[in-house]
Parts: sequence; C-alpha cells; structure tokens
Amino acid sequence: MVRVKFRYLVADFLYPEPAAKSKTQLPDLVQVHSPTPDAFHAGVLVRLIRDGVSELYGDYGLGMLSSGLKVNYWSPSTSTAIIRCPRDHYEMVWAALTYITRLPSPVDLPVVIRVIRVSGTIKKAEEEVVRRSQLIIRRARAFEDKGELPMMQSVEKAAEKERRSENEVLARVDAGSEDEDMSE
Repeated sequence: MVRVKFRYLVADFLYPEPAAKSKTQLPDLVQVHSPTPDAFHAGVLVRLIRDGVSELYGDYGLGMLSSGLKVNYWSPSTSTAIIRCPRDHYEMVWAALTYITRLPSPVDLPVVIRVIRVSGTIKKAEEEVVRRSQLIIRRARAFEDKGELPMMQSVEKAAEKERRSENEVLARVDAGSEDEDMSE
C-alpha cells in the first residue's frame, strides 16, 4: 500500500481596507494585520479553497483535492492558517488562495491571502507560525526600547481621539437641544 503524502501551506490573511463598521482610524500596520471576524471559520475556508480550485482547474482539480484538503490550524486572532493538501497538487491550492480577493457573504471583506511557507511536515509548519509570532513580539518590544510608541499605544491613542471627537459631537447636540428647550 502506498502512503499518501501531503504538503502544509502556512497562509496569512491580510486586510487592505478597514471594516465598514469600524469608525476608528487604526494605523496601517494594525489594520492590515487585523483579526479575522468570528463568522469566518475553518469550514468556510475549505469551501472557499474548493470553489477557487473548481473555478481555476474545473472538475479535474476538484477531484485531485477532494480527499486530502484540510485546515489543520486556524487562528482568527492572528489571521493565520495551516492548510494540508496532497503533495502533488499543492500548487492548485496555492493558486486558489492567491486568487481569493474577498471573504464570503457573512463577513464580506476584501482580503489578500499570502502563502508564507510550504512544508512537508506539520511540525515545521507549526514552528514557522510560532517563529513569526515571536518575531512580531520582538518587533513590538524593540519599539518600546527605542522610546517610540508601541503598536498598541498608537491604537489606543487613535481610539481615544475618536472617542473624544464623538463626545464633542454629542455635547454639541445636547447643548443644541437645551437651547431649544429654553426657547419654548
């Protein structure tokens, strides 16, 4: 019996445009690497990949991936996924991920999916995810050591500025309604 061999793709989801519901202005780095909404999960990702492979390669591509496609790891907080696919056809999955430009209906956000690494073992793929997380933490600490604003402080600063402007608008509206009450 022949063993089925797999490849593991580490993919990163990037969001180039702010969410329509978000009123706060976030720094570009935070916005692009923002968390994925909870409505998007591993099952939706598998369906999205299958639809992409079907569109690009037709029934042949769908048949080649039917049994081996699986999302082994999905983190909405870091917008990172590890996707298992057959070794001989991992390029099909990579191409399908590259051509995805929008998350499906419940989320409906523009997205860029970047394949970071292709690995022959799940262990090496997991090590890459951990290594990238540690790199982000080191960069954040380097900002703090240089005396520059860390990423989270700049996000808090932007959110506080937005809150202040909303409070000023509400204060003006309240003052306007008090003036109307006094005139009656």
